[in-house]
Amino acid sequence: MHVVIAPDCFTGTLTATQAAEAIGAGWARSAPQVVQTLVPLSDGGPGFLDVLARHLDGEMIATTVPDPLGREVPASVLLVTEGGGRTAYLESAQAAGLHLLAAAERNPTVTSSYGVGRLLLAAREAGASRIVVGLGGSGTNDGGAGLLAALGAGSVEDLGRGGLALRDLGPTALEALSAVRADWAGIELIAATDVDNPLLGLKGASAVFGPQKGATPQQAQDLEAALGHFADRVARHLPPATDLLTGKPRRLDKEPGAGAAGGLAYALFALGARRRSGVELTLAATGFATLAAAADLVVTGEGCFDWQSLRGKVVSGVAQAALAAATPCIVIAGQVLVGRREGMGIGLSGMYAVASDARQEEAAFADPVGTLTDRAARVARTWSPPA
Repeated sequence: MHVVIAPDCFTGTLTATQAAEAIGAGWARSAPQVVQTLVPLSDGGPGFLDVLARHLDGEMIATTVPDPLGREVPASVLLVTEGGGRTAYLESAQAAGLHLLAAAERNPTVTSSYGVGRLLLAAREAGASRIVVGLGGSGTNDGGAGLLAALGAGSVEDLGRGGLALRDLGPTALEALSAVRADWAGIELIAATDVDNPLLGLKGASAVFGPQKGATPQQAQDLEAALGHFADRVARHLPPATDLLTGKPRRLDKEPGAGAAGGLAYALFALGARRRSGVELTLAATGFATLAAAADLVVTGEGCFDWQSLRGKVVSGVAQAALAAATPCIVIAGQVLVGRREGMGIGLSGMYAVASDARQEEAAFADPVGTLTDRAARVARTWSPPA
């Protein structure tokens, strides 16, 4: 029997590599005869560069950038020669990630994406003609205003002080935006997103993801209003293009994925970027379709398997790839918060939680490797043939 183990990170506890190794160790404990292939994955969030660096022949360039509160932190650019040019892969979470903030610092009204703009500049300075930005796991909710400030679209005072400050933008705050877009017109920009949420509305960045980053209900409403004002200012300097099918203006804030990473994708769209699924990109880089077709079982995983996991995340991407290969797929997650029907809807044959009550959850956070290994060992006894 051959099992492919392909999890995402377990946010806050394990990297994708650590999760894959823990699941593999548990599987080997119960079924040592099973052949394993470990394929850590990412949907564009934390670990995006680590995953790609394992499979792409490129050069990792070290740099430093400001974190969401302006402190210098280490970051990297993965530079790959492909298609006759140079492609740079960036991980926005290295500059704007929620993991860079202590619990008491998580306040998306003041955190900035300025460091992501610095990463873009580093990639261009390295000679990249194509830049792929992995989006996910951010601690910001500024619509990418900080990123635009780093590129020269406006002042840091106006654009780099977090999402809430955008409510006070004056009419000239983005007066250099069109020039910045023209300056970047020769660079192919790809926004590798993990979600398809728009920037604004009930499914937008502030309403859906703001609370996960520390926003109170009132702060989420205030951020929504501030991003709405920001989007109006952007539209004044970059009039929307016309949709060729409907003849109506094509609003960037309504584009699928514009709300990814607190609206970072929206700023990239304003620069002319196109969207691509982060998990599909990593699946292609790892040759996952071939691996799944050769396997008898695919095991994926993540920290919390919830409704967001059903679209654009690693678990859904892996499940769909396994389904296309007619290979059974199961998920082992820290928590499972969706029903069997929803899991079957994306192609899962089984869903297994590490923690199903408060006591087990506490144990999982205290010993994430041990509890995941133990759960995988129990699941292996169900899915592996006797030795």
